[in-house]
Amino acid sequence: MALRVPISWLRDFVDVPLAPQELAERLTLAGLEVESINAIGAQWDPQKIVVGHITAIAPHPDADRLCLCTVDYGAAAPLTVVTGAPNLTALLGRGLPATPLKAPFAMVGAELIDGHAADGRTLKLKAGNIRGVRSEGMVCSEKELGLSEDHEGILLLPPDAPTGMPLNEYLGDHVLEFDIKGGFAHLLCVHGVAREAAALLGTPLRSDVWRVGGQHGHTRSPTPPFMALEIADPQRCLRFTATLVQGVRIGPSPFWMQQRLVRAGMRPINAVVDVTNYVMLELGQPLHAFDFSSLRGEQGGGRPLIRVRCAHPGEGITTLDGVQRPLDEQMLLITDGGGAVGIAGIMGGLESEVTERTTDVLIECASFEFLSIRRTSQLLKLRTEAGDRFGKRLDPERCAAAGMRAAYLIHDICGGTVHPVQGDVYPRPLAPQAITLPLDFVHHLLGVPIPRTDVVRILEALEFRVEGEDPLRVTPPLHRLDIGIPADLVEEIGRIYGYDRMAPTLIEDALPNQRRNMRLDGTERVRDLLTGCGLDEIITYSMIALEDEARLHPERQAVAPEDYVALRNPLATERGHMRRRLLAGALGTARDNLRFLPRVRMFEVGRVFQPRAGAVLPDEPLRLCAVMAGLRQPASWHSGRDETPMDFFDIKGVAETLLDGLSLGAIEWRPGEQAAYHPGRCAQVSVGDTPLGAVGELHPRVAQAFGLGAHPVCALEFDLEALLVLWQDGHQMTPIFPHPPVYEDLAFIVDAALSAGDVQRLIAQTGRPLVTDVRLFDLYQDSRLGEGRKSLAFALTYQSLERTLTDQDVAKVRARIVKRLEHELHAQLRA
Repeated sequence: MALRVPISWLRDFVDVPLAPQELAERLTLAGLEVESINAIGAQWDPQKIVVGHITAIAPHPDADRLCLCTVDYGAAAPLTVVTGAPNLTALLGRGLPATPLKAPFAMVGAELIDGHAADGRTLKLKAGNIRGVRSEGMVCSEKELGLSEDHEGILLLPPDAPTGMPLNEYLGDHVLEFDIKGGFAHLLCVHGVAREAAALLGTPLRSDVWRVGGQHGHTRSPTPPFMALEIADPQRCLRFTATLVQGVRIGPSPFWMQQRLVRAGMRPINAVVDVTNYVMLELGQPLHAFDFSSLRGEQGGGRPLIRVRCAHPGEGITTLDGVQRPLDEQMLLITDGGGAVGIAGIMGGLESEVTERTTDVLIECASFEFLSIRRTSQLLKLRTEAGDRFGKRLDPERCAAAGMRAAYLIHDICGGTVHPVQGDVYPRPLAPQAITLPLDFVHHLLGVPIPRTDVVRILEALEFRVEGEDPLRVTPPLHRLDIGIPADLVEEIGRIYGYDRMAPTLIEDALPNQRRNMRLDGTERVRDLLTGCGLDEIITYSMIALEDEARLHPERQAVAPEDYVALRNPLATERGHMRRRLLAGALGTARDNLRFLPRVRMFEVGRVFQPRAGAVLPDEPLRLCAVMAGLRQPASWHSGRDETPMDFFDIKGVAETLLDGLSLGAIEWRPGEQAAYHPGRCAQVSVGDTPLGAVGELHPRVAQAFGLGAHPVCALEFDLEALLVLWQDGHQMTPIFPHPPVYEDLAFIVDAALSAGDVQRLIAQTGRPLVTDVRLFDLYQDSRLGEGRKSLAFALTYQSLERTLTDQDVAKVRARIVKRLEHELHAQLRA
């Protein structure tokens, strides 16, 4: 989660003697990754862009929409500038306000962003005549200074801004942008970052903002006199506080607050809303402000009521963004006597919104169960700053203090009175849990000795309570819900002490025996072989639609949902089950790519999910899938454009290269029948008694169902688990023959129903060890061979490791082969 922290705001809580770049490096090394540093005002020339005091405004003599401003900028004499800023021309006829009117003033030669250009180009300011009046500078808008895109009027500074001060000294700042990963909610605020900086720099942390209520003598009660509070679901709502501020006047927030909010990435709205956002960014605790007069009591009468409960069936709410949102019965709501007034932890309701007419403000500051907030946010597709923070698991201890901090900021800005009693319902307060930490455990885990004084200093700087000598008894603060075991404490000590301070040492222990991860090695070998064949690896979704699985059947018959692992909370309705095959996802990817490419050759290695009867978790075996479609050859200047599409033999060649590269031994190819494949163009592949899978062309109806056109689409589906088992068994390297081979061709007339593979295997088995290779090179069918007969011609290679073979040696082996084929297959040797 991104967090932007202006260093000027950080300095409210801790003194920072380092330059921004040094501070960012220290924080990053300690685990708070600073992604970028935004230097605000670095481009402002301190000699040319200063704080100006507008001392007079007069109408332009020749233009109704322009005015003449006399600007005191700290020099001996003021300058006159021409401007059309609406917020200045509106003062014509009314005169200047009672307080000094201050604005950024740019002199001739200053470089500013062109406010009328959309590309952010800059221009150098020149003196000139505008409709006959000499203009010697410019009063600047936020866009011209690079602060925002606002170009509707000039930026008005507070009346106490020092005239003539360089603007980069008055408004300049550095904003650190963090990328906070994991459930570290305590870091998602300015004060949390300040705590880390104080621990790293060894400087005190100022935390007076947490003690506002005690300073003003407020009390807390679950039954405040101004309203009724109730938590109907204490499992989902851990704490709820309500603070009432009466008699407020709604207006804009002060300049300093608006600037901090903008630099932190938030848009100012009005003083009350800005205060709730400001305190959330400052202390990390989300808040919400209600118009107190809009809250209803039980059955519409009596004292106002706030009840935290789950939604009723069919209940909905219109949120602050004007959207009507349906709710389910597990979503937590903030309600009054008449219904929902907010979605807990995410967004308030439109009916109770604070407006200009609001005079009494109720500040809600609560703690909610983080998984409930995450679920609601995901189902409603509603992400907010508050929801993201609650989803990181906030502790409930900060609620009361954050509510009082917001109440007194509203009091200071908008006037009014803070009610002396704060409503606070806290059914099950958290109890701190101590952890025993032996000092030798710190040394053992970090590998370097850290003095006890440093250990104690670091932990106390992070607001841990430390007792005892050795072992230490350490009590984490309640906002550190991520700390539970001694190793967590050691991690805190190590990162604050500084991993860069730990001298590198050689390992003293003996290295453990290194063992190969054969599954990983085998999987990578498969990837290497397929990419060597020119295939690209793809990764598809594990979640599928059952309709896609049904498309793998030519008749589009429905699949049985019980054969698939169903998801209880799918990200999308069309991805509600886990896949059992890789093929459907690969075909979808091939379709999408064939819209732009003339050919695709791709493969995927991934897990499939097969339910197990009586088991909670499914089997997750590895599978291999490859898909090839389109032109066989890419267009080339020397061969022109070959329009021949890929077919069965292209995917068969890839499969043979893969299996040969894995050195699996004798591969058996048999005719196969699978619903997704073209009849007669599918082969079942096995090694010995181990089936590996299928290779073939898709059934035309299946290809059409996936939108793959009329050209052949080839696919391969292998059981990668079986493939890896065979590969792990290893193989013997075949020796190089020192003697020359003998080549011979033999043709046999056999039954037409007999497969060439059966004949080939019997020849190789009978001719061992002298027959080293058998290849089919011809198939011939003719009525002269006899009814139901065909001729198969094989090329045989004879070779011996011990001697050069003679004609007599070859003749003996040939006779043995012919005799066995005649006996077992009723084959006849062709003359």
